[in-house]
Amino acid sequence: MSNVGEQKATTVPHVIKEEVIAAGKWVKLEKTTYVDPSGSTRIWETAKRTTRATSNCDGVGIFALLKKTLHKDSVVLVKQFRPPMGCYTLEFPAGLIDENESAAAAALRELKEETGYQGEVVAVAPVTCLDPGLSNCTTAIVMVNINGDDPQNIHPTQQLGDGEFVDVVLLPLNDFQNKIDDFMKKENIVVDSKVYIYAMGMAQALSKPNELPVLKQ
Repeated sequence: MSNVGEQKATTVPHVIKEEVIAAGKWVKLEKTTYVDPSGSTRIWETAKRTTRATSNCDGVGIFALLKKTLHKDSVVLVKQFRPPMGCYTLEFPAGLIDENESAAAAALRELKEETGYQGEVVAVAPVTCLDPGLSNCTTAIVMVNINGDDPQNIHPTQQLGDGEFVDVVLLPLNDFQNKIDDFMKKENIVVDSKVYIYAMGMAQALSKPNELPVLKQ
């Protein structure tokens, strides 16, 4: 069965060459020449990181769940000013993978640096793309449990680098989407799509798993 609007492909699409247009310390812009499924040669402008390690994965996003006796489980998020957006954003803790570093090790390191919390990795998702129409940037989502009763997590201390300004935000897992919506109303902030999609999924799973969620306007 064919999808509506699908064109019959006669050629295997492939990249012919990549030429650097401009490069900075962290990002470069390339002109990508490729052949599309119809056999036509086309040009695409592509943004790439200059820091990719040999793992072929640029970084990690960390879904960290704080568990503490007599408290509701909370999702650990970070709020920070993002210059490309021109405003503050609400995101999962995240960071780049260093050379010869595993995704799990990078996640625990970045979690400690950005939030002060120390946790245990319970799962590492497959490598996924972030914005494939713009960049080849990839990430691995790492699931981490944080024992909030552990003395080292009672008063966590961030280990931020120069120029890093990160606020830690804890939101209850069982009311995740509503709390995010409330947070957005109170502050001029943009929520990362990974965070909001996860929140929508949680809300759907807890209420009507066989129906699409209805968003508040």
